[in-house]
Amino acid sequence: MKNSFILLLIFLSFIGCKQAGPNISVPTNYDGTYRAATMSIGGFSRGKTAKRAKNVIFLIGDGMGISQVSAAAIKNNNILFIKQFPVIGIHNPQPLEGLITDSAAGATAFATGVKTFNGAIGVASDSSVVETILEQCEKAGMATGLVATSTIVHATPASFIAHRPSRKQYEEIASDFMKTEIDYFVGGGKRYFDRRSKDDRNLIEELQKKGYIVDNYFETDFIDLEINAKSNFAYFTADDDPIPFSKGRDYLLAASKAGINFLNQHDDPSDSKGFFMMIEGSQIDWGGHANDADYVISELLEFDKVVGEALRFAKEDGETLVLVTADHETGGMAINSGSTVDSLKISFSSGYHTADLIPVYAYGPGSELFGGFYENTAIYNKLRSALGFDVKK
Repeated sequence: MKNSFILLLIFLSFIGCKQAGPNISVPTNYDGTYRAATMSIGGFSRGKTAKRAKNVIFLIGDGMGISQVSAAAIKNNNILFIKQFPVIGIHNPQPLEGLITDSAAGATAFATGVKTFNGAIGVASDSSVVETILEQCEKAGMATGLVATSTIVHATPASFIAHRPSRKQYEEIASDFMKTEIDYFVGGGKRYFDRRSKDDRNLIEELQKKGYIVDNYFETDFIDLEINAKSNFAYFTADDDPIPFSKGRDYLLAASKAGINFLNQHDDPSDSKGFFMMIEGSQIDWGGHANDADYVISELLEFDKVVGEALRFAKEDGETLVLVTADHETGGMAINSGSTVDSLKISFSSGYHTADLIPVYAYGPGSELFGGFYENTAIYNKLRSALGFDVKK
């Protein structure tokens, strides 16, 4: 814990201030072979600028605290895209009661600007429905998307699209997808859509009747897909939880890049409103729960490649805000005395989440809003402000 506190003090010293689109195919066979060292984003003011963000790419590394980022950087020759952000802030992840948040309350804070109880999905402390930033972007005519390395009905993605008092209501959360017009989503959990225990609905068939192109890992590998940007798109990567990256999961980078391009092309070119996309590196958290440093690092390095792709797009586009943070830290991970570049001595103080403060990294129009120290709920209002929406009091 002492080591984590020292790292936090060091970190603090560096804080910086739908309408269908054209019938365009989106390539998916992308391997992200470039390195962070080959791309420097520099200050945003040096490139194209915009008064507000037209697009938002919100990347959440579940369970990703300072020690997790530090370990991944060390194991990758101190090269990470995350290290290139010009604006850094810190958020306090505490839920409504107590000090330790779970992913549901944490993501609900990001998505709605409301502190709530652990386990809550898109609802306030009295279980009343609170509209999410994704739903508000839909109403504003923006294209929207979700990608996760968990099931798509897991706590973090669910909190942007569903409204349930318990994160364990997976089938009910899946049903909430039918109440939106989300344009693109990729993740596990197919069985909660087509082999349900609480009713006879086949939500995949319902999605198809709504005009979605739906595919899954049983039928086609994601990298072999050719996605039509004219139709809404859903892809299931697993029947339940996807496997870890180290055991062969390989879709996050391809699905994220394809999703960014899809949403950018799906938007009506004659009246472009932009897009909102949330991408979660879900299993960084799972490695922390397992107290498995190799698991944490491999997941974070994969996630960092996605961060790099988002930054590349934003740098070229000039109208995209890229935001990276975590809902909480997991495991009380620390890099201990005696560590070397070749041999990290890593310990964990917990098998659950901690109350550690969490870094926030921002790039693009509106990024200046994210410097400093604030509650996790402030991220919601900062996103609304960056997009030019009225800020809710």
